[in-house]
Amino acid sequence: MPGDAWQGYESPGFFDEMIAGDGRPHAAVAELAERIGALDRDELTARRAAAGLDIKSMGITFTVYSDAGMIDRAWPFDIVPRVIPASQWRRVAAGLAQRVAALNAFIADIYGEQRVIADGVFPREVLDQSVNFRPECVGMRPAGDIWAHICGSDLVRDHNGDFYVLEDNLRVPSGVSYMVENRMVAKRVFPELFDAHVIGPVDDYPSELLDALAALSPRPNITPNVALLTPGIYNSAFFEHVWLAGQMGAELVQGSDLYVGDDDCVYTRTIYGLRRVDVIYRRVDDLFLDPEVFRADSMLGTPGLMRAWRAGNVALANAPGAGVADDKVVYAFVPEFIRYYLGEAPTLANVPTWRCMIEAEREYVLAHLDELVVKPANESGGYGMLIGPRATDAEREHFAELIRANPRNYIAQPTLALSTAPTLIDEGLAPRHVDLRPFIVSRPDHPPYVTTGGLTRVALREGSLVVNSSQGGGSKDTWIIDDSHTTAEERV
Repeated sequence: MPGDAWQGYESPGFFDEMIAGDGRPHAAVAELAERIGALDRDELTARRAAAGLDIKSMGITFTVYSDAGMIDRAWPFDIVPRVIPASQWRRVAAGLAQRVAALNAFIADIYGEQRVIADGVFPREVLDQSVNFRPECVGMRPAGDIWAHICGSDLVRDHNGDFYVLEDNLRVPSGVSYMVENRMVAKRVFPELFDAHVIGPVDDYPSELLDALAALSPRPNITPNVALLTPGIYNSAFFEHVWLAGQMGAELVQGSDLYVGDDDCVYTRTIYGLRRVDVIYRRVDDLFLDPEVFRADSMLGTPGLMRAWRAGNVALANAPGAGVADDKVVYAFVPEFIRYYLGEAPTLANVPTWRCMIEAEREYVLAHLDELVVKPANESGGYGMLIGPRATDAEREHFAELIRANPRNYIAQPTLALSTAPTLIDEGLAPRHVDLRPFIVSRPDHPPYVTTGGLTRVALREGSLVVNSSQGGGSKDTWIIDDSHTTAEERV
């Protein structure tokens, strides 16, 4: 056993990412487990307090909209790192790149010839009822037919330790700043652990993102002017907007800072006059981008922005309309997209999914609501879903009515035995459920870039499967660790 701190630690019925069922650490993390186990509770508590002070001093915050006054909270961080062997991660990264390539091909097709519908691979009724399909984007051809330049796909591991894709986020995926800041805090909390292990870096993300954005510029012969468009200080991800703009050296702008001229070019207003913008990394939802085209009452966008984009005078990332693939019903078809567009077998599997729009699958869901997790097609943040085994009879009946009223809007999945990772609580080290959001950056002139790991989110409440920070979850640093010294049989 690696140390007294692990006495009594167990996660029965789940795959634990550090301690195996026999009470011993997995081979790839044995040294790490021993070093952490050698620290007593007082030392671990002191390091947790140091991490908390670090987070406050750096102003790492997030906002919960349901809070009265929407007050910023300090980012919840657990000091025990989550570790994934590099031998496993290589396969996961390849699967993510494959998946995003198929998703971009699907989006390009949907706004183009719609071959996927004509060939019977994807039902037209799903598209017809999509809340994120933008008819205004039909016929557009972004550079390289890439629509989703930044994607955050959520991964989970089951009781065997196998990775599954839980969902894809292609509108305005957030969390990457916390991934990098988690690493900075972890280095200060556990410097000795970084000296003893070969850990994949995560701090290259801003430069990779900037290179990808610059590659989209409609003026390739000059250094592009890149701007990050934010909804403003009341957005829950505003910390990330400021962080990313600063890391990239990009302008942080709001809609009122931009102006579209008679030449259909976009400019920023400066004290020196107008300055042309070539690329906009937008963190504003489609419907608020341009009051000339979408919501006329939007105060977050810029009139004429879509004109400039359609004229090819500015690049927008992610492209408007990319959210058509950010739909949990569309998610269920992604394995078919990989086979259809790429002619390949999926490397990463979906979580088994029942589509309530299909009568036989809907009847199964209605008969097994006490066993399943039911999710609406376009909600995020863990909102609007039913966790059947923990719901009341009244809650299950309410969801049955919702499904019958609008079956296209719901999918169901089994209640997964999500993997656990050691987490420091007041009583010591305890298993808590985790997921993972890696980020994939796509560009026309280069293979996709996949982060080395991603943002690990942890359900801090005992027994909870909800990892979202807005609902009591926290996060961990994610280590992709060199395991070349272990045999295939020893790896996690």
